[in-house]
Amino acid sequence: MAIKVGIIGAGGMLQYHAAGFRQAGAEIVAVADAAPGAAKRAAEKWGIAKSYESVSAMLKGSPEIKAVSVIVPNKFHKPLTVQCLKAGKHVFSEKPPAMNAKEVKEIIDAAKAAKKKVLFNFNNRARPESQAMMKYITDGTVGKINSAQAKWIRRTGIPGFGGWFTTKALSGGGPLIDLLHMIDLAMYFMGYPEPAHVLGQTFSDFITDKQFKGPWGIPDRADGTTDVENAAHGFVTFKGGQVLSLQVSWAEMVKREEVSVVFQGTKAGGKVERLFGIDGLDNTAIDTCELYVQENGNSVNRSIVTPACEDMGRIGSAANFIHAIEGKAAPLNTPEQALRLMQVIDAIYASAKTKKPVSI
Repeated sequence: MAIKVGIIGAGGMLQYHAAGFRQAGAEIVAVADAAPGAAKRAAEKWGIAKSYESVSAMLKGSPEIKAVSVIVPNKFHKPLTVQCLKAGKHVFSEKPPAMNAKEVKEIIDAAKAAKKKVLFNFNNRARPESQAMMKYITDGTVGKINSAQAKWIRRTGIPGFGGWFTTKALSGGGPLIDLLHMIDLAMYFMGYPEPAHVLGQTFSDFITDKQFKGPWGIPDRADGTTDVENAAHGFVTFKGGQVLSLQVSWAEMVKREEVSVVFQGTKAGGKVERLFGIDGLDNTAIDTCELYVQENGNSVNRSIVTPACEDMGRIGSAANFIHAIEGKAAPLNTPEQALRLMQVIDAIYASAKTKKPVSI
């Protein structure tokens, strides 16, 4: 019998969650959104039977739901995830996992008590390039990854001014928390080691400069708040001796948007990269996947050809959630990994504030 799913949030990511759940054979039976009329419009657009204007109403009105996805501003990820877990539902939440590591611990406790699965939409793990690279890592081709560099940089990519993205109380931070995917992907390739020390700095030079606005048409709010960083840089050491450097920005003086993880292993190095012709627009991007090895006294660069994936793994990530519930696939991520990721992000913000290294 198909797993019945409810979706919380009628925003733009719904299309990917819906496509992934349906691809995996699940049935979407309800959508909820607090904005008046939003859930009804989404239900009509995406062929969903029921719509609600509160999560509580959905959980009460559609008790057949076995799993829920959460697509809302960051502040509400933890409380809604915990609410749904306590109601006995599996949960697939958009990133970030929560506002901070403390909230992720609360999610872990709730999931254990409910004996339900929680996955987060770290969709870049599901990209064909990432999965191809992971096979070379797990089969020993790469060896131990000693060092990695994670980068998601934009030249003009601030997602509006005064909305929830730029309001720290709602988002938890700027690009560091919004574009955490490459930090996650680097740590995924590295085996998700335990972080030890973090040194970080954030920059806010351009965060109110409308020359640096992104292309998505998100409206500005004249009475809103813009109090997050526009760029963050950091360095992480792990307890096993590995190191990670990172650069994340919505607005920075760079040539173009670049999304990449580069790593150096004991047997091979590698790179997974997405280059954008126009900041923020997926259909202008080119993906590459490469391995760097020494063979017969030569430096050899292997280009790994993978299928095109314009949705950046979002559909595959949602499908994996359903397959993980059914026991047909291993989950692409775990709450324990999410905790380590948020510990790193918390520490970068703390280091930037104190101007000192932070121990985890």
